[in-house]
Amino acid sequence: MKVNFFVTCLGDTVKAEVAKKTVQLLEQLECEVIFPERQGCCGQPALNSGYIEKSKPAMKSMIEAFEINDYPIVTPAGSCAASVKKYPHYLEDEPEWAARAQKVADRLFELTQFVVRQLGVENVGARLKGKGVYHPSCSLIRKLGVREEPLILLNNVEGLELLPIDNQETCCGFGGTFSVKMSEISGEMVTEKVQHISAVKPDFLIGADISCLLNIGGRISREGQPIKVMHIVDVLMSR
Repeated sequence: MKVNFFVTCLGDTVKAEVAKKTVQLLEQLECEVIFPERQGCCGQPALNSGYIEKSKPAMKSMIEAFEINDYPIVTPAGSCAASVKKYPHYLEDEPEWAARAQKVADRLFELTQFVVRQLGVENVGARLKGKGVYHPSCSLIRKLGVREEPLILLNNVEGLELLPIDNQETCCGFGGTFSVKMSEISGEMVTEKVQHISAVKPDFLIGADISCLLNIGGRISREGQPIKVMHIVDVLMSR
């Protein structure tokens, strides 16, 4: 199967290994990966701050970038996927663009969603010995409805034991610009999240959104907790 890869800003500039391993995983699953070079920022930071009109040029540029073919679009970031899937709503006062946005949104999948639901793969042959906590990001479970797919893949990782924690689906406090505008509240939220994680003494914290992992991982580091922070694709590519 041919697929387009939507790298996202964080994957491009902060966590290049996540982007690299996503491509490697897709190729391992016999996908031919295409990288539309015109892609850029999906506009999420500005959109979340309410700058809809000023974000429209970025949205239209993204739509044009992924109109080069009709193949599925795969990204390792639920938050960016959720942002693009709202393009038709943001562009509803421009029907032609809204229709084009809908066609792009319909082809867009978060990585674990694509692997499990589109490729029908539940075991990628990964091996990682230890105990882990999975953090279900708000973008995945609330905006995209992707709840079971990451767990299906993680439960098939040889040697990995997933541990439940209190308030597992509670927000980590990042929320994009929320963590800047409401920094004190955000700080308390991530502190509580790390308390619940550290209480079960895991070897790994695993998530499918880079932004959440940066937020939680920063707190874990500041507290000196011996917990390795891993994007789910890091786990799925472990051997």
